[in-house]
Amino acid sequence: MTYDPYNPKQPGDPYGQQPGQPYGQPMYGQQPMYGGYGYQPPKPQTNAILALVLSLVGFATCGVTSIAGVIFGHIAMGRIKRGEEDGRGMALAGVIIGYVVIAGWLIYLAVIIIALVVAANQGIQ
Repeated sequence: MTYDPYNPKQPGDPYGQQPGQPYGQPMYGQQPMYGGYGYQPPKPQTNAILALVLSLVGFATCGVTSIAGVIFGHIAMGRIKRGEEDGRGMALAGVIIGYVVIAGWLIYLAVIIIALVVAANQGIQ
């Protein structure tokens, strides 16, 4: 017996398609995006990203946002240690860059103040 593709009353489909099912539809439901095959959903990295961005913006804001960057970096490091977040490298970079920017601006301000004091003492004598 040969298969006639135009006769729907034949006993079997050689392509494995069920007779009442529309073409292109799988015989079983669609796999979920996460949770199947042992994959875990991605963890957020919001505090780590925020720490890095705020620390880098501190170059332009005289170190003011670097203070917030260091704070968010430490918050992110704590959450990473507890397993609530990912992004340890970004958090660590945010903390390090934040401390470097703060130290740089403090040294810059100290040099300016010392220069002003020396200039004021030169004018008095």
